[in-house]
Amino acid sequence: MFRVVLRLLLTALAFCFLLPLIPGIDFHGDFGAALVIAVLFAVMSFFVDLAAVLLSAVLTISSLGMALLWIIPLWVLGFWLLPAVALMAVSDFLPSYLTVNGWMAAIGGGLVMLLVGAITSSIPTQRTD
Repeated sequence: MFRVVLRLLLTALAFCFLLPLIPGIDFHGDFGAALVIAVLFAVMSFFVDLAAVLLSAVLTISSLGMALLWIIPLWVLGFWLLPAVALMAVSDFLPSYLTVNGWMAAIGGGLVMLLVGAITSSIPTQRTD
């Protein structure tokens, strides 16, 4: 629970302060709007990842596993594009708060979001034994 709240707070801070530094990304709002966008970004990331996994599964099953010859390299080389797709989707849903002009800006913002996710996933969880 602590990790989820921390991830949402860091994502909201990234929307407020880091993403507007990238040319082509504009954020218009306060910290409350950034929290709403962070929640929407988390939901959108879940659905983008789910769609990518389902598409990979369908292609693998329908080709009797032969599609893995090109799906695995695509996953290894292109996993960093998924947050960019989610960022573009969020900007399409809330254009009055977040504007992303072009895919290069989205890729830069997606890399920032990937870094925030990597930082928060490396935080150890506390165990109460």
